[in-house]
Amino acid sequence: MKFLTYYKLLLSSLIFSASITYAQNFAPQNVTVGSVSTSLNVNAINQFDTNINSGGSFSWQDANIHFNNRYQLDANSSIGLNLRDGYQNWSWRTVTGLGNNTPWGGIQSPGVGLSYFQKFDSGWSAGFSPSIDWIAENGVGTAGSATYGATGSVTKKFSEDLTIGLGTGVFRQTTDKTKIFPYLLINWKITDKLSLNNPLPAGPSGGAGLELSYALADKWSLAGGAAYRSYRFRLSNSNYTPNGIGQNSFIPIFTRLSYAIDKSSSADLYLAANTGGKLSVTNSSGTTSYRTNYQTDVAVAVSVTKRF
Repeated sequence: MKFLTYYKLLLSSLIFSASITYAQNFAPQNVTVGSVSTSLNVNAINQFDTNINSGGSFSWQDANIHFNNRYQLDANSSIGLNLRDGYQNWSWRTVTGLGNNTPWGGIQSPGVGLSYFQKFDSGWSAGFSPSIDWIAENGVGTAGSATYGATGSVTKKFSEDLTIGLGTGVFRQTTDKTKIFPYLLINWKITDKLSLNNPLPAGPSGGAGLELSYALADKWSLAGGAAYRSYRFRLSNSNYTPNGIGQNSFIPIFTRLSYAIDKSSSADLYLAANTGGKLSVTNSSGTTSYRTNYQTDVAVAVSVTKRF
């Protein structure tokens, strides 16, 4: 647990944190055989105080860090490795729907993933990305907290400006629930300045989302988009619901302002409205002891990416 504690201290030192990550949904294009590409991405989000429909309110801050490494096997195939860790700090005020008890506290989420992309004739490509994450409240460790599975996708490149595909994610969450979902992949350069693409990597929390972006002058770009996110995690034995399951689901609708620092570095600032929010707590016997919706409220986020 020293590894987790180290990252908890590192990530909590950031002013903001984010659940928005840098990752790859498409096969790399025009890459030299034998080349290795590496990126480091740090994200941060702050969810401001949000009212719960059944009474009370909450806020949370999340920070995560991703290390991505990709090796080009030949002209048509590549493999990748992703290492990540994250920490969420929740604060609650007068949660009347749970007898004024705190549903959960801090949540840790270390994980590792692999990916393989293969290009075929006529513009077709396929991808497969297995992963495992240990998502749990502080003190749980890895026992009973694993979320594991994979995403698979097929895409078609219709022109230099348009690639479209479909994917499916299958994940076993915290050892007791299987989640299956489809998602759309798109990379469409509509004009020299306007494009439609996916802002997020598909994974255990949901699909890739959609984002419309516009290139401004002098290295700046502006975008807007949305996605569905759902996180399921193991609760600690010292929790009011010992060894239970917590879940947070919402739809972030966001605007993004980005700046290309140089050819290998970029920074993004996000303003989001987290809508359609739902919270739940399920006890160890499978009974849902707490379920409520929460009101739409504002979140801000920053993301910094460095490619090597």
